[in-house]
Amino acid sequence: MKEPLSALEAKQYSPLALAFLGDSVYEIMMREHILLSANMPASELHSLKIKRVCAAYQAAAADIIMPSLTEEEISVYKRGRNATGNSVPKNGNAADYHKATGLESLFGYLFLKGENERLGELFDIICQSDENILRKEC
Repeated sequence: MKEPLSALEAKQYSPLALAFLGDSVYEIMMREHILLSANMPASELHSLKIKRVCAAYQAAAADIIMPSLTEEEISVYKRGRNATGNSVPKNGNAADYHKATGLESLFGYLFLKGENERLGELFDIICQSDENILRKEC
C-alpha cells in the first residue's frame, strides 16, 4: 500500500467505497485467522470462512466491538451503516446488512489510515467472541 492517508483524506471516500475495501480487509483477516487456527482441507476452511463473512455474523461482530470504538470510529461506522444505494440480498436481513456495511466501512477506513494495530485489536475482540456470535447469528 502507499503512504497511509490522514483522517481527513480517508473521510473523503464514500462509505460504500470504504466498505468495498473493508470487505476484502475483513475477509483476508478472517481467512488468515481460520488458516492459522488449524491445518485442514480447503473445503473445510471455506465452510468456516463462509459462516464468518456473512452479514449476520458481521452485524453481531459490529455489536460486539461497539463499546470499544472511539467517537471517530463510531462516526465512520454509522456513515457506513446508514449509507444508501446498497441493495440487500434477497436471503438477507436489511438491518444485518446495514450493520455489516458499517463494519466494512470502518475496516476500510482504518486500513486506509494505516492503522493495522487498531484493526488487529478490533479483529481480536471479534475472534474472542466467535463462538457466541456463531450461536446467536449464523
